[in-house]
Amino acid sequence: MHGTDANFEALLVYLKESRGFDFTGYKRSSLMRRVNRRMSQVEAGDYQEYLDYLQVHPDEFTALFNTILINVTAFFRDTDAWDYLRSEVLGPMIAAKPVDSVIRVWSAGCASGEEAYTLAMALAEELGLDEFRKRVKIYATDVDEEQLNEARQASYGEREVQHLPPDLLETYFEPVNGRFVFRKDLRRSVIFGRNDLVQDAPISRIDLLTCRNTLMYFNAETQAKILGRLHFALAETGVLFLGKAEMLLSHSSLFTPIDLKRRVFRRVPRLYSPPGVIYSDPPLPAPDAVTGLDELRNEVFAASPLAQLALTSDGMVALSNRALERLFGVSSRDIGRPFRDLDVSYRPVELRRYIEQAQLERRTLRVSDVEYQRGGEVAHIEVQISPLSGSDGSLLGVNLIFHDVTAARRLKDDLELANQQLEAAYEELQSTNEELETTNEELQSTVEELETTNEELQSTNEELETMNEELQSTNDELQSINDQLRISTGQLDEANAFLETVLTSLQAGVAVVDPDLRIRMWNRQAEDMWGLRAAEVIGQHFLNLDIGLPIELIRPMLRGALGTDATYAETELDAVNRRGRQIKVRVACTPLRHRDGAPAAGDGAIVVMETA
Repeated sequence: MHGTDANFEALLVYLKESRGFDFTGYKRSSLMRRVNRRMSQVEAGDYQEYLDYLQVHPDEFTALFNTILINVTAFFRDTDAWDYLRSEVLGPMIAAKPVDSVIRVWSAGCASGEEAYTLAMALAEELGLDEFRKRVKIYATDVDEEQLNEARQASYGEREVQHLPPDLLETYFEPVNGRFVFRKDLRRSVIFGRNDLVQDAPISRIDLLTCRNTLMYFNAETQAKILGRLHFALAETGVLFLGKAEMLLSHSSLFTPIDLKRRVFRRVPRLYSPPGVIYSDPPLPAPDAVTGLDELRNEVFAASPLAQLALTSDGMVALSNRALERLFGVSSRDIGRPFRDLDVSYRPVELRRYIEQAQLERRTLRVSDVEYQRGGEVAHIEVQISPLSGSDGSLLGVNLIFHDVTAARRLKDDLELANQQLEAAYEELQSTNEELETTNEELQSTVEELETTNEELQSTNEELETMNEELQSTNDELQSINDQLRISTGQLDEANAFLETVLTSLQAGVAVVDPDLRIRMWNRQAEDMWGLRAAEVIGQHFLNLDIGLPIELIRPMLRGALGTDATYAETELDAVNRRGRQIKVRVACTPLRHRDGAPAAGDGAIVVMETA
């Protein structure tokens, strides 16, 4: 729950007093829904808490007003309606105006200005550019200053003008820095200003007034108030152009439809009833012209279906009829009695002061909606009091007519009930239309977002396809390299096997060391001579081998073979073989050489050990 209705009304009063925005005439269901949306975003628990939040955070007003004042507009929005206006309304309206007279147009609730500039284009197309500049004044108003500032710039992006016909876009807009700006010479005819339709005075003498999808935000009472102001604003034959969510079903006394489907209405001139006029009796015919005339008059008066009572100028009962007797019990027996003595003079309503006023002012008075208890039922009566004057202008008396309007009152009550039900249904319809409009805009935004996402996904897919092709090419290259490596490995294996065969075929023990004296190769004769297998010595430091060879005597030879001079050295040493026998071993150290015979001391050396 978000608090009580009283708290919500207090919030609306605060908005009106602090910022001048009067939302009290807006529909409560729509208004509360939008305020609740802002409250949920700032995590306010109820309306009182949100009012406190507004007092502490002035910036929140802007966000709240933007949420409440949903400004949805576009150039030539509802194209069919605009086509009808241009083809059927603007031409006759301009033709009916005197030549060189000013054409005054009002765009109420103009939002960001698209509708005002649409009116300018439509009138310019009808009049021509020169006549438009001379004759047209377009007043564009809104309550949202931020939207008005945007409208004054007359600058729109690609998205806003995308549905404009190319010829209109080229004629009326100039491209500036990637945007489209309405022509400055025509822009001078469009005047923007703030106007609150609920509070501010309307602009007058308007020939065409557009107020599209604005009334639907207000309740029935405020709509009636606004429509009265719009009626005042329009010239005698002015035209009102509404949005498709607004129908004016219950305001036929102000506007009559020109085309109900497209929401185009004509102003109905106000008819004012003239004050009551007293008609004197016609001159009496000559006595011999009509026989029994007095009797005829009396019978006509007595037989009248309306209850009537005639009084003399001094307040005495002069005539009464049968209908009056049935209604109040006054009969011919009461003729000659003072009117003040009759119950009907003060019950059901005090009539004596009205009689005096009618005689004094010499005009007909009406006393409406008088309740009268009759036979256990309540009857409704309307009393008409008319002074009667002679041919010389003297006061003859007063005639009272009692109209029984009970049936009419019941019909009126039924009609009012039906109107209330119709207003309620119409309000619900407008609310539904508003929701559909909002939902349609949200769906449009969602479609545009999906189209953007689809384009991004398509771009990403193209990039992935390019990457896939590159990966496929790389994979092919790697496969080719792998095949080459497989061939090289096979060749290397063959070379190693051949080298192993060569080394095995030698009668001497051979060890190959790297520059760090770590053993890289150890042949079969070296294994037989010293009792160490190749797997045990590969990677071991040659000088650390535990064999029967005096290694320390070989060190200088190895250093010489690995040195910069890369010398060959040979010596004969006493040693002990793997069986423990004393043997003579001839040891030769030579550096590894390149194919051209140059020493490759940096690659290692060969140690050859042979029994002497």
